[in-house]
Amino acid sequence: MRVNFTVNGRKQEADDVWEGESLLYVLRERMGLPGSKNACEQGECGSCTVRLDGVPVCSCLVAAGQVEGREVVTVEGLADYAAHRTDAHPGGGCASGSCGTSIDAAKRWQAKPQDSQTGEAGTLSPIQQAFIDAGAVQCGFCTPGLLVAADELLERNSEPSDADIREALSGNLCRCTGYEKILDAVRLAAARQEEAV
Repeated sequence: MRVNFTVNGRKQEADDVWEGESLLYVLRERMGLPGSKNACEQGECGSCTVRLDGVPVCSCLVAAGQVEGREVVTVEGLADYAAHRTDAHPGGGCASGSCGTSIDAAKRWQAKPQDSQTGEAGTLSPIQQAFIDAGAVQCGFCTPGLLVAADELLERNSEPSDADIREALSGNLCRCTGYEKILDAVRLAAARQEEAV
């Protein structure tokens, strides 16, 4: 089957998708977006978390056919998504299906330069920068899922309590840390978000 959906603000099409193929497989293997990690394939670890129509989901549990006509945001799109949210919806988020890349923006789009040593682009989302600044990244395998879940939390709750943070990240497992640096990173991103308002 052919699946048409939006990924990180851009219309995408995946051909020859078989009925049991996961969204995670399509993102990693067909779209070249390896940020979402393939770990447990059972929805237990959260390493493959993406946003589907704004809601965090384990992409290993979502059949690719279920995303027809829907919007997906992966860790690779967090910086653009955060910038769009700040510009178009200050203090809020995108209503499902109401945002995306306009025709004018698509015409102006061009590849951004990347660091020749690391291949990384220069702009990060606030939560990505907070993870770096708080030292919350260890091996990095769980980090993409944690970033996506934390970004969604901060979009709907700009002043989360520690209990709110723990609840939002409860579906994401990390084997390297005691989670304190991760909590610090979310607190830092929330504080910076408050300062910016």
